[in-house]
Amino acid sequence: MIDFDRLEREAANFADRFKNADPFPYVIIDDFCHAEPLDALTAQIPSPEDGNINKSRDYVFAKNKFEKSNFRGLGEPFEEIYTDLMSDRFKTVLQQIVDAPVWVDPEFHGGGIHQGGEGSFLDMHVDFSHHPMNPGWFRDLNILLYLNKGWEPDHGGKLNLRHKHTGAATSVEPLFNRCVIMHTRDFTLHGYNKLNFPKGVYRRSIATYAYSPASEEAKGRSTTWFPEEASLVKKVLGKNWPKLVEMKGKLFGSATSRNQ
Repeated sequence: MIDFDRLEREAANFADRFKNADPFPYVIIDDFCHAEPLDALTAQIPSPEDGNINKSRDYVFAKNKFEKSNFRGLGEPFEEIYTDLMSDRFKTVLQQIVDAPVWVDPEFHGGGIHQGGEGSFLDMHVDFSHHPMNPGWFRDLNILLYLNKGWEPDHGGKLNLRHKHTGAATSVEPLFNRCVIMHTRDFTLHGYNKLNFPKGVYRRSIATYAYSPASEEAKGRSTTWFPEEASLVKKVLGKNWPKLVEMKGKLFGSATSRNQ
């Protein structure tokens, strides 16, 4: 399904764009997949109202957002995109683009099919730094493949990117068959504003996370929230969320690892 021939042919160009991007390293790759099989996949995504889809565990920092990490059994197109993302061919070209020894998480913890419904939003945040089940894996990249046919600017839902320290910012339209590959660090803020999609229409993507070997001295980080246009209480809650997650994790284990 992935257009590997094009990715391999243009890998050096993508690598240059990734390295020199602002506000932090990321690259946009349009026409990431062959259109016809991706069309078939998109048509078969179950609606959250009809399918066995989990509600996001991001609580007050996200609204009407749904996730399904274990998506392979939904049909042949889903098995095909999974196989492509897990292939050595994709790993090789991904490593060329980002110049790092990365690999894709085969369990898609926290990733998979993401859907945002009516009024959905995702507050600005930096992602957790280590795999919930494999602490020796450092979360290096987000790989986001958008599946929004007929998206229009007034629908909202652009991917917002902002550097925590410099304040530099940009936004990316979540167009169908557009892939965004971006660094995940303690300064790579990202999220999306409240959606204005028609009722019954969802902001859809396949989210994939790539990892690299973690350095022994690196301290783990849970998702940290930086909500904008929020109450003081919500901003304080976002700042202290990692401590609350750590306490909850000690008592109940990783919620991310259970959200399949």
